[in-house]
Amino acid sequence: MTFVGQTIRSIIGLMARIAHLLAPPLLRVALAVPFYKSGLTKWDGFLSLSPAAAFLFEDQFKLHVFGNEYELPAPEILALLDGIAEIVLPILLVIGLATRFSAFGLLGMTAVIQLVVPDGWANFHLPWAAMAMAIIAMGPGALSVDRLIERRFSSRARLPA
Repeated sequence: MTFVGQTIRSIIGLMARIAHLLAPPLLRVALAVPFYKSGLTKWDGFLSLSPAAAFLFEDQFKLHVFGNEYELPAPEILALLDGIAEIVLPILLVIGLATRFSAFGLLGMTAVIQLVVPDGWANFHLPWAAMAMAIIAMGPGALSVDRLIERRFSSRARLPA
């Protein structure tokens, strides 16, 4: 192999190692931000759901299925669960704790949002779904609490009895 070929291979290898380290946390933050920002708008204080959030779920949000619009079932409960999930799941994602489960939860929320706001698929829902799927597939990455926990327990498992 020529010097140029080896140099290109080395550069590509370095780029891959850096991306392997940085891609998971960047994906986690990129997916967490829009949900967390939305979650902040749902609260008027600690555990006090805003009237605007309840109004959205009761009067504004409708399920768009098979060309028809349907009311959301139990809108007050859904508003509360949504408000909690939009705060808790992004925080877990950013720190990398229960990462795959958190990404799966946001993927599920994205699917529901798609049914409520069908026009947002290309600009919002598709990228969110792609990021969630990538996180689920790749895992939390080296820079995560999940990885610290894994290392802690896997090192204990290797100790002789």
